[in-house]
Amino acid sequence: MGELDGRKALVTGGSRGIGRAIVYRLASEGADVVINYHSNQKAAEEIASEVIKLGRKAEIIMADVSDQSEAERLATESIAALGNIDILVNNAGIGATAVGRPNVATATPDDFYRLMAAHAFASHDLCRMIVPQMRESTRGDVVMISSIAAQSFGPTGGTYSAAKAAMEAVAYTLAKEERANNIHVNIVAPGLIETDMAEDMVKFLGRVKDSINELANESPFGRLGYPEDIAGSVAFLCSERASYITNQRITVAGS
Repeated sequence: MGELDGRKALVTGGSRGIGRAIVYRLASEGADVVINYHSNQKAAEEIASEVIKLGRKAEIIMADVSDQSEAERLATESIAALGNIDILVNNAGIGATAVGRPNVATATPDDFYRLMAAHAFASHDLCRMIVPQMRESTRGDVVMISSIAAQSFGPTGGTYSAAKAAMEAVAYTLAKEERANNIHVNIVAPGLIETDMAEDMVKFLGRVKDSINELANESPFGRLGYPEDIAGSVAFLCSERASYITNQRITVAGS
């Protein structure tokens, strides 16, 4: 019996990186999982196979959550696939490198909109669709995967940081609105995590020459963060050990 036995989860961006680790951890704790992906069907099928080997149910659904109609379809199909959703992990997103102009003075309105759509609008749309049926469950959990960027607000990431900050604002407000329905809403804010997206970002910014691991020695504890570090925090927040926790932000950055 896992701590999440019988729970039903939707993880956006669940095929790779942090999302993949979250999917696996939730399933290993007993949850059935809908794995949302955007473009890498093979990766989604691979993690779904691993979930099934754990004895849990896995469904994969392709959707671009930054598109409102796609986010709404994902929510509807996820509920139909598992019967209900009582854990929603808003993990899908894009980095500032995806728009190519990360500075505030160079980013175009379209760049800013694209980042807001991927992080803030997508999270709001999925909460809007998922939370009402979550109220019928014994307990509900919404976890936003944000970023340390929304507290450091460093240079070359203004539009990305703003999008993550808007995402967090949705979480803080929702936590207060849904507390009476036993729905917990929390934020996990990773630091630099060893993923493909993070590697692309540090290369784009010129922080490394060949590999993200060049930054390990200057990182806390002498290593980069792992996707599993984030997954463990998400699983904890959705467990009974966190039954009296909501409206909180956990920074997972080794410091």
